[in-house]
Amino acid sequence: MTQTSTPDRNSGEPPVEPPAESGRRPGELTPVETLRWAWRQLTSMRTALLLLLLLALAAVPGSLIPQRGVDSLKTVRWQTQHPDLTPIYENLQLFSVYTSVWFSAIYLLLLTSLVGCIIPRLGVYWRAMRRQPPRAPRHLDRLPDHAAYLTQATGPSVLAAAAQVLRGRGYRVLSSTGEDGGGSVSAERGYLREAGNLLFHVAVLVVLIGFALGGLFGYKGGVIVVVGSGFSNNLTQYDDFVPGSLFDPDWMEDFSFTIDDFDVEWIERGRGQGLARKFVSTLTYRESPSAPVQTYDLRVNHPLSIGGTGVFLIGHGYAPVITIRDGNGDVAYSGPTVFLPEDLNFLSFGVVKASAAAPEQIGLEGFFYPTYLLVDGDPVNVMGDDRNPTLSLLAYSGDLGLDDGSPQSVYVLDKDGTDPVLGPDGKPFRVDLQVGQGVVLPDRLGSITFDGVETWNKVQISRTPGMWLTLGGVVLALLGLLGSLFIRPRRVWVRVGPGGESRGGGDPGKPVDGEAGTMVEVAGLDRSGNGDVPAELAAIVAELHAAETAPTREEPT
Repeated sequence: MTQTSTPDRNSGEPPVEPPAESGRRPGELTPVETLRWAWRQLTSMRTALLLLLLLALAAVPGSLIPQRGVDSLKTVRWQTQHPDLTPIYENLQLFSVYTSVWFSAIYLLLLTSLVGCIIPRLGVYWRAMRRQPPRAPRHLDRLPDHAAYLTQATGPSVLAAAAQVLRGRGYRVLSSTGEDGGGSVSAERGYLREAGNLLFHVAVLVVLIGFALGGLFGYKGGVIVVVGSGFSNNLTQYDDFVPGSLFDPDWMEDFSFTIDDFDVEWIERGRGQGLARKFVSTLTYRESPSAPVQTYDLRVNHPLSIGGTGVFLIGHGYAPVITIRDGNGDVAYSGPTVFLPEDLNFLSFGVVKASAAAPEQIGLEGFFYPTYLLVDGDPVNVMGDDRNPTLSLLAYSGDLGLDDGSPQSVYVLDKDGTDPVLGPDGKPFRVDLQVGQGVVLPDRLGSITFDGVETWNKVQISRTPGMWLTLGGVVLALLGLLGSLFIRPRRVWVRVGPGGESRGGGDPGKPVDGEAGTMVEVAGLDRSGNGDVPAELAAIVAELHAAETAPTREEPT
């Protein structure tokens, strides 16, 4: 077997390829080396910034597309209006962006990258904090900011005064004494700037952990409660419920509440005429079945806090009270029916399903006008206040699809097995009613009456265990950002020597106009690039002059 010698690295010869017996090609990495390379790439600052940007971009669909965990009613309405896009969005998990697989993957990679980036920097920063200021350069006059003056004070006294002045200005000081009464003082400050950077990165990590805790152990649910009705905090009472991955129903507080009254103020004139403001729901609640009854005025952005759970008022609307009698005269449907607002003036859309009607099931679909007005033959809703409530519905008869057991939204009318009810003129029969009015359906299908209007509140109930941790992380991030912006790392050197010598870039021993005394040189360097070093040097020189007449003690070398 022949052996191939390895050439000298400095000889300029190309490296010798490994023998074929090793089985490795040039540049090929072993599995361990590949993992090490991948880890270094993942934990680099560049990758962390890229993942943070991807996380922000991934959150954009959650702001543009209705989310089930935020507003299930709006999500259902969007799906009804876009039946072709809904299956595609469902497969891409766009209706639950923040719990999707792809969003979670970016989230976990960002957490890993931040941890791997921060831990090594902590060691580097710890060593930097313990390091002494660097000694004075040989040629201080070559620095951008430099000052020199001649004094009659002795060199040791100037050095002692310089150390005292610089310590008083927050510098870490290192003194050194040379021969012939010469010496220098090195000073540095601004070590906390890097601490601000690290604190900001740690705070981002804390915020991400806080959000993760809320997503894993918390829950969020929504329910529509008609004014005058109540709610108990258990799973069967929710209209929609989104639990965390590790949520346990036993953690739910056993509270209950009743909405006794709802007050809303309407804008009567001006630019926002007809819009609502200042919503207030008056609640009576118990924190547990044995707890005393308490009252609370629930407002927007003023939730009711019970233990670790928050009760939020997020919406309201109208529930017309409708009664449907079938062809036999029996009541097939009666009660308030939730209609969903379509615009800021509360023009609302709703569906009524009378599955118990005979001989055929009856379905109604249409609009509720809180303040109805007929303009040029067209119905118009003037404002959100129910001053002239009117129903305008289309009637359908047949199979509503409720008997086969398949799930169906209460806000969508399945018309596949139904036929529109036709009037005497052969056109679809429209039910136009105001409060107290009724109408008989054609073909002896039954009758419909509009009995009144009630109000409903949309209440969101959520438990977020990591909320305070997230808030603390935001505060820490703000403090770290302020520190990194306003703390300026800076170095200052003070050197003394005989006044008869040029201590800067001149020739040693060259006389300076025959003057005697002590030559003092002061120079500074701003490491952030945006500091006012000349002003700082001027202040230091002024304090040194002031300290020349004061008694000082010599600093130890």
